[in-house]
Amino acid sequence: MLQYRRDLDLVAQLDRLGYDEFWCGEHHSTGWEMIPSPEMFLAAAGERTHRIKLGTGVVSLPYHHPFHVADRIVQLDLMTGGRAILGTGPGALPSDAKMLGIDPIVLRDRQDEAIGVVKRLLAGERFSYETDWFTLVDAGLQMLPIQADLPMAVASMISPSGPELAGKHGTGLFSIGSMTADGVAAMPLQWSFVEEAAARHGQVVDRSDWRVLMNWHIAETRDEARRQAIEGLHRWHNEYAVATLNPETGIGYSSPEETLDALSGPGGSAVVGTPDDLVARIRELYELSGGFGCVVGFVNDWAIPDYITRSWDMVARYVIPEVNGLVSGFRESRQYVIDNRASFLRAGEAILAKINGNERARTVFETEGLGRTTLPVPQHTNIEHVAD
Repeated sequence: MLQYRRDLDLVAQLDRLGYDEFWCGEHHSTGWEMIPSPEMFLAAAGERTHRIKLGTGVVSLPYHHPFHVADRIVQLDLMTGGRAILGTGPGALPSDAKMLGIDPIVLRDRQDEAIGVVKRLLAGERFSYETDWFTLVDAGLQMLPIQADLPMAVASMISPSGPELAGKHGTGLFSIGSMTADGVAAMPLQWSFVEEAAARHGQVVDRSDWRVLMNWHIAETRDEARRQAIEGLHRWHNEYAVATLNPETGIGYSSPEETLDALSGPGGSAVVGTPDDLVARIRELYELSGGFGCVVGFVNDWAIPDYITRSWDMVARYVIPEVNGLVSGFRESRQYVIDNRASFLRAGEAILAKINGNERARTVFETEGLGRTTLPVPQHTNIEHVAD
């Protein structure tokens, strides 16, 4: 209960800080994933936020009747004033599929089939449809979303299957595999799979709908970021990423220092450092991939809540403005003042001329010891170092 409240507090903070989107997924096992119904959580988040868009990251389509998925996302869109995004996947955890009695081999095909059905329902169609795992009989939604074209995205790890589904159905792509070294290496090819599939199926896609997941913890200095995150990162990697999810081939590390150096060092999949470090990594991935539309930060519990809150605050204040060029106007204005200083000195001389031309003003000015041949020019503070 307290964890759900803390997560809702985080969404409210991100909304205040101007983040564009918040995503949460569907999980039913492992002991580390706590939200079985992203729509329920996002509906609660919608009541505590005003502008941030709310995405299911993701709904595991093979676990649900597609009609229910469509109906729930419509309700979420209506309850949040048109802020819902439908992210879908085949189901990331084999343990979830096993409990539901679903053969993992059919998961991707069922996701493909369900996406097509959900899109038709959201478009207002009424139709019948029968498969070996769900049936529709003259079915149509009685309500449609506020958004005429409700945004959708397909999750992708490393293989071409996710990008090909995004291209086939004309949706966005959500690259989850970018949190791993292998996933980063696959990024240059991912969007090409989307475009090729879109061309085959007559769809139009855009890189602005490509979301790339990243892992980070940010502090004022690298040493401080490492101190805050080192124990939590070690536990998360060894106990969850390896021992829980991938014990057969995952690589565990013997010490927190070894884990931190491996995951956040050169070629690593995480950024543990300063805002400048994260800016550099985002730009690196952008160039490597050929361009994408959105960076999504993974909400990890590597540090205590106060440090996590501060990390997201620093990303909003220093990383987002830098990456999106929002401070270039300030820098240009500052440089203009520096380059045109002579004209501002001339303005000071004009003020002195006015003072000297008025006997009373000149007397007060000289009596107070303020007389100067020129007025002082204010020193201009470098905008990168202005404290808020």
